[in-house]
Amino acid sequence: MQRHRRTAWGEGPGCPQEKGSGATRGSPSSQDEEGEEEEEEEEGARAANEEEEEEECPLLRGIFEIGKRSCDVVLGPQRLSWRPIQPESPRDDSRMSLQQDEEYVEMKDVFSVKLKRRRFAGQEKGGLLLGVAIFLCLKKEGNKLKDSIINLNNSSEDHCHLWFRCLKQILNGLPNRPKSLKVFINPTSHRKEATRIYYEQVAPLFKLADIRTDVTVTEYEGHALAVLEECDLTSFHGVVCIGGDGTASEVAHGLLLRAQMDAGKDCDDIFEPSRAQIPLGIIPAGSTNILAHTLNGVQHVLTATLHIIMGHLQPVDVCSFSSPTKLLRFGFSCMFGFGSRTLALAEKHRWMPSNQRKDFAVIKTLARLKPEDCELSFLPSKCLQHDVEENGRKQERHKHESSDRWQKIQGHFLNVSIMAIPCLCSMAPRGLAPNTRLDDGSIALIVVRNTSRPEFVKHLKRYSSVKNQFNFPFIETYIVEEVKVHLRTETEHAIGGDLNPVDSGKKNYPWNIDGDLWEWPSEVHIRAHPQLITLYGENVNTVDNPKESCSCL
Repeated sequence: MQRHRRTAWGEGPGCPQEKGSGATRGSPSSQDEEGEEEEEEEEGARAANEEEEEEECPLLRGIFEIGKRSCDVVLGPQRLSWRPIQPESPRDDSRMSLQQDEEYVEMKDVFSVKLKRRRFAGQEKGGLLLGVAIFLCLKKEGNKLKDSIINLNNSSEDHCHLWFRCLKQILNGLPNRPKSLKVFINPTSHRKEATRIYYEQVAPLFKLADIRTDVTVTEYEGHALAVLEECDLTSFHGVVCIGGDGTASEVAHGLLLRAQMDAGKDCDDIFEPSRAQIPLGIIPAGSTNILAHTLNGVQHVLTATLHIIMGHLQPVDVCSFSSPTKLLRFGFSCMFGFGSRTLALAEKHRWMPSNQRKDFAVIKTLARLKPEDCELSFLPSKCLQHDVEENGRKQERHKHESSDRWQKIQGHFLNVSIMAIPCLCSMAPRGLAPNTRLDDGSIALIVVRNTSRPEFVKHLKRYSSVKNQFNFPFIETYIVEEVKVHLRTETEHAIGGDLNPVDSGKKNYPWNIDGDLWEWPSEVHIRAHPQLITLYGENVNTVDNPKESCSCL
C-alpha cells in the first residue's frame, strides 16, 4: 500500500500565439493546413482527457471502517483509495492537514474479494455480516511476495453486496488470471512433502482466489506425461506441478509434445516445434528447484503460488535434445561429465538424506574425476533474437546464412554444460550460466577442459561467490544456437602428468537433464527454441537468498 498527497491543479490561460512573418503565412492553403493541425491536436487532447476522466471516474463511493477509523472509500477502475474522515477542528491545523492524505491499492494487486461474516462454531452458512475483505499480493523483500488483507467493515447487506459485485467484476476483467488449473503432485519428491505443501499452503490460496483445480497425484515416472497426452486441456487455463526440477521438466515436455499432437505434427519434428498452448506453473517442492528459483528469483512456495494466481506470465526458451533419427526430449538445461556423474551416483544412494546424498556424490565423483573424450560442434549465436515472430522468408534466409558458421572443438572435457536459462540456485547466486537469459533465444555452452583436481575444485567454489567462475584458462564459454555432442568411444591411453585418466569404451552415457538422469547414445543434437513455452513467474536478474556453498568443498 502506498500513501500520497493528492493536489488539485487548475487550468491556466492558453499561451498566446506567436506572430510569424513571410508571405506564406497568410496564404489560404497554409491557413487550411494550420486549421487541420489545430483540429487534430484538439481531438487528441479531448480523447486524452476523456481517457483520464474515465480512469479517474469513481465507480462507487461509500463509508467503511478501516482499522477502527471511519473512512471515505472510493473505488475506480484502476485503484481503491480511502482517507480518514476527520471532524472539523479549526484550532488544530495539523489534524486538518491529514484530510489531504489518502491510502490506496492498485486493483491489479488484488487477487480475491470475499464477504466477511461472523459465524458460530459449526455454522457453515450465513452469519452476521461484518463487511468486505480484500486480499492483496504485495512485494515483501527482494523477489518474495506475500499476501495481505484489507477489511472494509460495514454491516449493511445491500451496501456490501453492491461493493462486492463491483469488485468481482473488476477482478474478472483482469487479463491472464487462471480460473481452472490441472495440477500434478509428485508425492516422492525430496522428503515426500509435496502433497502436504500443496494441501496446506497452495490449495487454500487457490480456493480463496476461486480457482477450480483437477489434481493428479503421480504414481510412477512418466505418469504426468501419459495424462497430458490424453486429457482435454481446453477446459484448463494452465497446468501446475508440485515437485522438483525433474517433475517440472517432465510436465513441460508433456505440454510441448501435446502441442505437437494438437497441431497435427510428427512428435519427432524438432525443426519447427509448436508452442505450448497453456502456461505452466512450478511450485518448488523437490531436492533441486533450479527452474522455480530461476523463474522467481527465490525458492519460495508462497511466491510461486501468488505468481500463478496473479497471472504473471514469462515466455521461456526451451532446448530440444535429439538423436540423428528422433526427438529424445525437451528441456531447459543439461550437463554431461562431472554434473551427470554426480547425479548418477546420488540416484544410487536415494536412501540417504538429501544433503548427505549430495555431499557424498560430489566427494566420490571428485575422487574418481575423469574426463570424457568429446567432439563438440556448435553454431555461434549471430545475434540474440528477441523478436521471435519473424516471417518465414527471414527465417529461411537466417538458416541459409548460418550454414557455414559451424565451429568445432574436441578434446578431453571434465564437464560440459548446455543451458538455455541462467539456472539460479542458492549455491550459485549468479547462476550456473549467467551469460544467458530466460527468453533471448540463446544457449550457454560452458566447457571445462581436463585439469588437475585442485584447480577444478577452485572452479566449483567460485559458483558460491561473486567472482567470475569461468575465469580459468581451462574453461571456455560460448553463446550458441545449436550444439552437437559426439562422444568418441575409442580406447584412449591415460593422460600423463597430474591430469585425470580418460574414461571411454561405454555405449550409453548419463546426462543430467534438468536434474533428471537420462542415459543416451554417444551423439546428441541440442537446439534452442525461443520462447517455446510460457511459465507463471517473472524475469529476474538477481536472487535474494543468502549465499550457500557445498559443505564438502
